[in-house]
Amino acid sequence: MTDRERAVRVRGPRSGTVSHGFRNGPRQLLALFVLIALAFGTAVYLGFRQPYRLQSGARSVAELRTTVVPLVPAGPVPGGTPAALLARSPAAHFATGAEGIVFPRTVERTEDFSEGQIRMALAIVRDYLVASSLNADVLAGRDREPVRALLDADQIPEFDRTFAATSATAARVPAGWLVAFDPARVRQVAGATRVHGSLDYRQAADRSLEVTSDHTFVYALRPAGPAAADGASLFTVRREMRFRFDREDLDKHLAQVVESQVAAGPEPCSARAGGTFAPLLAGSRAPSGGPAGLDPYAPGPLSGQLCAVLTTAAPGSAAG
Repeated sequence: MTDRERAVRVRGPRSGTVSHGFRNGPRQLLALFVLIALAFGTAVYLGFRQPYRLQSGARSVAELRTTVVPLVPAGPVPGGTPAALLARSPAAHFATGAEGIVFPRTVERTEDFSEGQIRMALAIVRDYLVASSLNADVLAGRDREPVRALLDADQIPEFDRTFAATSATAARVPAGWLVAFDPARVRQVAGATRVHGSLDYRQAADRSLEVTSDHTFVYALRPAGPAAADGASLFTVRREMRFRFDREDLDKHLAQVVESQVAAGPEPCSARAGGTFAPLLAGSRAPSGGPAGLDPYAPGPLSGQLCAVLTTAAPGSAAG
């Protein structure tokens, strides 16, 4: 400071006035409160509309419910060449292999799933059916990974426990997951499998997407050892399955298998589907009588019987 400098003093607000900062304070607080309320409301709304994105930690996967019905032949199992057997069976006009697993003619969006998401779910189910019913390594009991790789991660422990069990139980039946034969007993005739069935979908009450499949698979089998050219026989597996998807499953191309009902034959009534089916081959017999008949080619729900006689809609069919 020198003699030439003017003194400076700080002057406060004039008496009877309110500072600018204090005057705007309530407005800023009100605006902040409105923003917080809007953010909270948006989060709650999205939580109800898309629960699987916001609550992925709260997901639950139900255990697979399985019913397996062995189908007993009424007489000796017919034998012949695969072509002749198929020509005389109800499967004569079935498509070959995966060509028999087709989408619904029309696909329309649901409340929470777009047409594209529904088609993705149908494609995952188709992949699962191909892997679990038509893959040569799976059918021969050599590999289960193609099926396991399509399961929701929360279902894999159940899948592994099923195949680790020493015997099938009501809760752990391998045939609920896939089709397999004992390679020491039977050999599948390549290219002779026939398939026919349908896929359908709906949105469930829990806002998940459900896909149901109902297919009949007809396999031509021969004994594992040397066999005559006309020593083949047919083995029929009817599979009714229900799958569930949330958005996380669709994003990862995975499925939850909720229910599986299977009718397969010709098998003896004593067959309870351990790790593989137990087909009765050409010329074999099994005790008949007692169980009611069941036609695996006929549409409609499968019965809850533990065993049934194999019947077909076509008289004289060699479907067994």
